[in-house]
Amino acid sequence: MQHNSTCRSCGGSRLSDVLSLGRTPLANALLDECQLSHPEPRWSLDLVRCLDCALVQITETVPPESMFSEYAYFSSFSDTMVTHARKIAEHLVNQRGLGESSQVVEIASNDGYLLQWYAESGVPVLGIEPAKNIAKVAIEQRGVPTISKFFGLQLATELAERGHAADVIHANNVLAHVPDLNGVVEGFKTLLKPNGRVVVEAPYLGDLIEHVEFDTIYHEHLCYFSLTALVALFARHGLDIVDVERLAIHGGSLRIYATHASSEIVSPAVRSLLDEEASWVDSQEYHDRFASRVEDLRHSLTEHLHQLKTAGKRIAVYGASAKGSTLMNYFGIDTGLIDYVVDRSTVKQGRYTPGTHLKIYDPQRLLDDQPDYCLLLTWNFAEEIMRQQNAYRLNGGKFIIPVPEVRVA
Repeated sequence: MQHNSTCRSCGGSRLSDVLSLGRTPLANALLDECQLSHPEPRWSLDLVRCLDCALVQITETVPPESMFSEYAYFSSFSDTMVTHARKIAEHLVNQRGLGESSQVVEIASNDGYLLQWYAESGVPVLGIEPAKNIAKVAIEQRGVPTISKFFGLQLATELAERGHAADVIHANNVLAHVPDLNGVVEGFKTLLKPNGRVVVEAPYLGDLIEHVEFDTIYHEHLCYFSLTALVALFARHGLDIVDVERLAIHGGSLRIYATHASSEIVSPAVRSLLDEEASWVDSQEYHDRFASRVEDLRHSLTEHLHQLKTAGKRIAVYGASAKGSTLMNYFGIDTGLIDYVVDRSTVKQGRYTPGTHLKIYDPQRLLDDQPDYCLLLTWNFAEEIMRQQNAYRLNGGKFIIPVPEVRVA
């Protein structure tokens, strides 16, 4: 564990406190039954804001090898993610005129959920996925060539020298995870062809704050990006962000398109969002109000669950997710309130949640057991999950959606 007293992006030392979530276990460190009696490592989870470049970040760095060499999150278990990936791949194949002489590289390519669509269109692909268990699935089940390494300047240089310079580099939900931000972005520049594009998706700080999405904060997510902070980071490495989109996925994300500096005209969408952010990105009051709203939500949800439990209601959880781990550990929601967890991922079933030690079952258990309520911790996929669990709802089961405010559906 490394404590950072300077900004991960610009190196500045002026860091202002935003929110402390105490000491928590690693959000994806699911337990086997034999581990339940052993002490769990816990680390401080403190959020700060750089007063120089506006990057919001946590102060502790857990070695990536301890979190990502083996990983429990497979993107393809979410129909929403697979559809989302197919649409952007089809769009870029058509827009950029990609074909058999092109190259698409994805950083943190997971199980091939995105690159499979390029491959189906005849576009050569290369995945870079440090989790060996997930890379194996990408190779064997989806035929996506995958290197099981961490991406950075050194690997980018090696790949460029071996003829893998990219027309498109994807980095979906990974930039927030990397300790060496500058090394990774310099790697983008090194691997990108002169007329290529880097396409990055990341949860958006503006949505996180506005919708009280504090559960997006965990040790894997080192940084929380505004466009303001991203523009400064990419410019430092000779890359221009030439376009930006707001996406609904993951509770609100940004998709940015970056090129080598001065190779394309910057779209009006970039300037518009930067102007919008100027009203809050440097405001301490804005960030303090977020911390206060987290505490209000904590009181509201725990009070609601205690009332249901007192009334004799049975409560389960849907989603053994990282965000769920943050919420349950910080709010103190454990076996005293919750009976068990269900999750669609077969990799997670039979294991136990970190810190709270709830056993994880197949979602079929909701129908077999029919608890009165199900706390939906993967609220970012609420529509998909409630559609899948319609039979549970028709039988009288109700979902509690905790963010941005407690509601029952």
